[in-house]
Amino acid sequence: MPPRLRKFALALHVTSSVGLLGSIAAFLALAIAVLAGQDTQMIRAAYPAMQVIARFVVVPLAIAALLSGLIQSLGTPWGLFRHYWIVVKLLLTVFAVTILLLKIPLIDRAARLACEQTLPYVALREAGVQLAVHAAGGLCVLLVTLVLSIYKPPGTTRYGWRKQFEQRFSP
Repeated sequence: MPPRLRKFALALHVTSSVGLLGSIAAFLALAIAVLAGQDTQMIRAAYPAMQVIARFVVVPLAIAALLSGLIQSLGTPWGLFRHYWIVVKLLLTVFAVTILLLKIPLIDRAARLACEQTLPYVALREAGVQLAVHAAGGLCVLLVTLVLSIYKPPGTTRYGWRKQFEQRFSP
């Protein structure tokens, strides 16, 4: 990949990843506020806000981070399957995006319940706990991938060893 394109891909990846981190933090803050408070207006406002954040910010940024990470790894000497830290980042990101997409119906349901005439507190509390736990888990996954990106722990996969061997001894 040419240097300008590589830098653009890196900027896209960093931007989407940092944006994802912030948007999940905002989502988690709303989930905690709902669980900690008893204010009906807060509950009625927070769940639809969480739905908007999830659908229009978190999901697009998560997909952008995943795709730009793939482009970044495939277009640089790091490769996609040469180093364990990259494989771990890929698996964690795919896992997190999958869980996120599976939780969208729960977020939608909570937003609908919050708009009902009589507020179903038990169902909303149950949804709120799940959403807070998953948002906290998502933040942890993002922080682990961030640490892996910065420290790049040693360890080359068998594929990586083979590629290094081929590069050293090929004419």
